[in-house]
Amino acid sequence: MAIETRADHRGMAHDVSSALAALRDHLAELQLPQIAYGRRAIILLEGLEGAGKKAALRQVAAAFDPCHFAVHCTEYDRRESSEGHWLAKFWRQLPSAGNTSILLRSWYRRVLDDRLLGRTSQESIPRVFDEINEFEAQQRDYGTLLVKLYFDVSADVQEQRVAERSLSPWRQRHAQDEFIRADNAAYQNALAELRANTDTRWSPWRTIDADDEQQAALTALEAIAESWSKTMPVEPPKLVPGEAA
Repeated sequence: MAIETRADHRGMAHDVSSALAALRDHLAELQLPQIAYGRRAIILLEGLEGAGKKAALRQVAAAFDPCHFAVHCTEYDRRESSEGHWLAKFWRQLPSAGNTSILLRSWYRRVLDDRLLGRTSQESIPRVFDEINEFEAQQRDYGTLLVKLYFDVSADVQEQRVAERSLSPWRQRHAQDEFIRADNAAYQNALAELRANTDTRWSPWRTIDADDEQQAALTALEAIAESWSKTMPVEPPKLVPGEAA
């Protein structure tokens, strides 16, 4: 069996770093036709605490024109029940023409964390899935690109990352929620039901193996670039005669 040296690890890290840089440049180019044609896009980054979502988010944010995307971090808000339909806050986060909304967690919290913590009743779950699918279908019918990425992390890696963060007083956990381990059986059952009900033809899930953060970020950018390449126009818009500067 070959023994990996420190130099091997440095070489692999350099390769991933170079690939990420190239993908960021590629995404920056792919965003141009989106802006020019006024196309809308939504990127969902789902997964448990410690799954590496923010590492991927930093790479996407470094690629896109900051004037044309917004990041929304979804956390539990106890006031939500008094503010109308539970999807209302997400309607307010939808992108305008030429822009992208990136959601760090999303409406899927309602059938994952909130379900486990007793905030979503079991009886309402089928209706919630129907509302989510209808909401996503409406976005696609309106021409919005929807990319759904789930970051799948092992319990040991997740626990190690959370423990490392807690060593810094600036990065200690401040979440309102109870910590949910990746190997929690109830969570895994809820996740399996989510995939069975919301992995639709118009908005499929893409699962990211997130035990290696850099590799996960690379896979996430590849998935986003692939979706952009398939969806965004490839020809520059034609100028109307007489309107050229």
